[in-house]
Amino acid sequence: MRRTEPGGHGPVRYGPQLPPDGLPVPPGLAEVLAASATRAEGEPVGGGTALREAACGYWERRGTPTVPGRVVAGPGAPALLLALTAAVGGDVLVPRPCAAWWVPDARLLGRPVFHVATPAECGGVPDPFALLETVRRVREEGGDPRLLVLSVADDPTATVAPPEVLHEAVEAAAEEGLHLVSDETWRDTLHAPHDTVLVSPAEMLPERVTVVSDLAGALLPSGWPAAVARFPGTADGDALHARVLDVLTALDARVAAPVAAAAAHALTEPEPLTARVRDAVRLHARVAAAAHAAVEAAGALARPPRAGRHLYVDLAPLRPALSARGVGDAQDLEDLLTARLGMPAPGGHRFGDDLGALRVRLSTGDLLGGTDAERARCLTSPTPWELPHVQRALTLLRSVFDDLRDEAQRWEPPR
Repeated sequence: MRRTEPGGHGPVRYGPQLPPDGLPVPPGLAEVLAASATRAEGEPVGGGTALREAACGYWERRGTPTVPGRVVAGPGAPALLLALTAAVGGDVLVPRPCAAWWVPDARLLGRPVFHVATPAECGGVPDPFALLETVRRVREEGGDPRLLVLSVADDPTATVAPPEVLHEAVEAAAEEGLHLVSDETWRDTLHAPHDTVLVSPAEMLPERVTVVSDLAGALLPSGWPAAVARFPGTADGDALHARVLDVLTALDARVAAPVAAAAAHALTEPEPLTARVRDAVRLHARVAAAAHAAVEAAGALARPPRAGRHLYVDLAPLRPALSARGVGDAQDLEDLLTARLGMPAPGGHRFGDDLGALRVRLSTGDLLGGTDAERARCLTSPTPWELPHVQRALTLLRSVFDDLRDEAQRWEPPR
């Protein structure tokens, strides 16, 4: 009998693929966008030559060269993942937790999605033994697992998978004949790039890995949707590339011409833009470290953030105090912390985590101020955590978590 797919826990209210950082547009991009705004011709489905060639240069500088004929561009990573899911077919496997935007498109296509536990060291990649067991169970129940989506630099956990952990997961996936989609949106946001080794699955298993990178939020402003995908250099990769183009053509999913020009410019990584990216990464890293210290001081648990703009917090040690306040699951916790912090605190169930687990994702962008001027000051300050508005946000964060810790210490279960 065909098994029933595990259900979700409601719509994602705080789950855009890339939360905005609210920072000024990087140098040069606005001018490129404006210069292309009057282009009469539109960008072709899959991306024009300039955009695909720029993407090739970007990947070559990262040790995974390719050619324009094996690159596809689309209006955001969700569109590319939707096309890939349709093209590969079968059931989809993802880590638990995972980026909120990975699952909805698969479900839109009617594809069952199965979450796989992650190793203790990191999120973003499945534990190899859990992956093998999940594949075995799904097949025994009549399923057809074909696609594994993972991310080395992970949203929501802000961790980076060590190469040896990633290698074990990739080997397990290859053993089961799965195709891998590697979401590498956050690969250029390592908080300590000289101390963190990031290896793409495409370097380990080039014939079975398609790389997807969303440029909006990482290299481009979050409101400028553009993403690129790199396909394997094999006959199967060429066939998959063709099927993905067919899906994108059916959807008329193309990058807007001005955004495509800006994306091509950004992918060449001119120095003013890369300097801005470094400054933004440094800013988010410093604020993330301060937020991590605050939640750990209160007795909550969180892996140290290594990349991106998030912090994934487990409040299980504070469950007694939370239970006394009527907080029994991640939805209750989301409601409580969103109200107390005055910023979104989406529960872990938004990312495929267990509803009963008391986990939330916090975004560092929400701690940088409420106006463009405040966020711009953060970018230029050598000590952004000392700016008054950032201090207020971090003080409130500490206060909320310290209150929960104090309540947990006072709370005694009834005899």
